[in-house]
Amino acid sequence: MTDASAPRCYALLPCAGVGSRSGAALPKQYVEIAGKPMVAHTLAALAQVARLAAALVVLAPDDDRFEALVPAFEGARGWVCRRGGAMRADTVAGGLDELLARGARPDDWVLVHDAARCLVRPEWVERLIAACLPDAVGGLLALPVADTLKRAEGGRVAQTLPRADKWAAQTPQMFRIGMLREALAKAGSAVTDDASAIEAMGLAPLLVEGDAGNLKLTWPSDFTLAERVLAARPKGTA
Repeated sequence: MTDASAPRCYALLPCAGVGSRSGAALPKQYVEIAGKPMVAHTLAALAQVARLAAALVVLAPDDDRFEALVPAFEGARGWVCRRGGAMRADTVAGGLDELLARGARPDDWVLVHDAARCLVRPEWVERLIAACLPDAVGGLLALPVADTLKRAEGGRVAQTLPRADKWAAQTPQMFRIGMLREALAKAGSAVTDDASAIEAMGLAPLLVEGDAGNLKLTWPSDFTLAERVLAARPKGTA
């Protein structure tokens, strides 16, 4: 996009959490995988997306690790702030305020992406941008659910749920900065993803098919899998 008045796209990575389920001794975004901290792999992939004007990492106010562990993240397209909050939604909201303070406009797009999805590929992000740019609402990467779903009660199956219309949400999730900022302010801190806040405003985000490889690293076994995938990729690729 060469028109200066055209909406720009920014990436936003909430990185203020500790990832307690991972079992790691430090915040999981800093756990080393294939020779680099997890978040460094994520940022390397986003750096290859030409349509992103910049990527903003939102840290906890007391984070003193990032610059030492990810020294390559710098320059005109690499931004850092310490506006993270107690909940993910608070961290995203702080990041949106930072984007506006740095010159982004309310009608610009923001792609909120989990640092823990470090296997993301640039072409998946490009696919989301291409689908959402002409859309009035925006959307998210997601996958149709393949597994049979069970609702549990007391550790036993209470019900089998139909899966025909079920999708598993991924990130990035792409919305206008102003719209998402308003949605999060109304929805509060309890929402677990950005699309949920948009839905609470009565809007229907676009589902853009993602990839099964866009795994969110949560449990210890996920780190082992990610290590294998990243180690197998050719050098210099995300």
